[in-house]
Amino acid sequence: MTDADLRRRASKVVPGSMYGHLNAALFAPGFPQFFERGEGCRQWDVDGREYIDFMCSWGPVVLGHHHARVEAAAARQAALGDCLNGPGAIMVELAELLVDTVPSADWAMFSKNGTDATTQALMVARAATGRTKVLMAHGAYHGADPWCTPSLSGTTPNERADLVEFTYNSLESLEAAAATVEGDVAAIIVTPFRHDSFEDQELVEPAFARGARALADRLGAALVIDDVRAGFRIDLRGSWEPYGVRPDLTAWSKAMANGYPIAAVTGVDALRGPAQTLYSTGSFWFSAVAMAAAKATIETLRDTDGIAIMERAGTQLREGLYTQAKAHGFVVNQTGPVTIPWLSFDGDADLSVAMWWSDACLRHGVYLHPWHNWFLSAAHTEADVAAALERTDQAFAETRTHLG
Repeated sequence: MTDADLRRRASKVVPGSMYGHLNAALFAPGFPQFFERGEGCRQWDVDGREYIDFMCSWGPVVLGHHHARVEAAAARQAALGDCLNGPGAIMVELAELLVDTVPSADWAMFSKNGTDATTQALMVARAATGRTKVLMAHGAYHGADPWCTPSLSGTTPNERADLVEFTYNSLESLEAAAATVEGDVAAIIVTPFRHDSFEDQELVEPAFARGARALADRLGAALVIDDVRAGFRIDLRGSWEPYGVRPDLTAWSKAMANGYPIAAVTGVDALRGPAQTLYSTGSFWFSAVAMAAAKATIETLRDTDGIAIMERAGTQLREGLYTQAKAHGFVVNQTGPVTIPWLSFDGDADLSVAMWWSDACLRHGVYLHPWHNWFLSAAHTEADVAAALERTDQAFAETRTHLG
């Protein structure tokens, strides 16, 4: 069954054939929609084409596809049971591991998606403070529920009424936003760095991170770090830990279980009581297999220094792309952490050059993205990155020829 066949069949039974961020209709025409399998840092689409994968399933795969230790842990738990009348012992073990690993975590609650976790974190903050307003950076992505989805379709204005926006990395803007709803701020929610799609990434300024912490303390509000996208790729302890900034609540998902569906909220002891008051649950939130996979993933990242492996591979990729772009006469911007990178072309406001180049990379067997950040995994070896760079060099050459 080919990609074209599956798209044709999907058009009859799926709204728009596909929906959400995985909709290949948003990309250049050559991007595949349906995939067959993954192994290590490679994926194969249903047409049999192989790609060196720099999207890692949009972030969840952090150790590489079919990682032996993770798969073994998941299989052991599956043999016992997955979705039972209550959670398995693995839930307690995973919570203990998170509390031991993350300095700002005194407890953990589990769900399935990053959206679940960010929404749950804000519920805890509101339960704790009795307040309604949330300060959020303009353009930030925190999930797909009505309060935060990038599309307004199907939502009502009331669902956004309690959000007050500020400019990321601007303490002046954050303070001004707080002043407009003085006395009613339940939470400040921030991503560890600005990773908005279609724009260059922006690392957090340490002074902003510390200022956000100080403001939350002054307001009596919760500081919430949305570590869904960056978690377990910058620092296992939490992405703002290197700056000495610890949140009250952290939302986790994506890389947490190397592709198995799970999310978590961790929080400080002062918010344990308010968290207990929530009715926040789901039929599959307590399934044990993903929890076993998460425990194995976090332990493997810890035991193998997986983030350092990703940093080396990401640095090799960034340096290689810079050299190639310059040699072919392109000025590029490479932004974000090297483990969660993105490349844009100078002056490419409509991203047409990025679209053409990424499509050329795809034709040569390298899967990356023209308008969303990429992801490294611990399965990317020096040889894998070198092989990818040979192909991106060809893509730069073809893009230069295309542009004349």
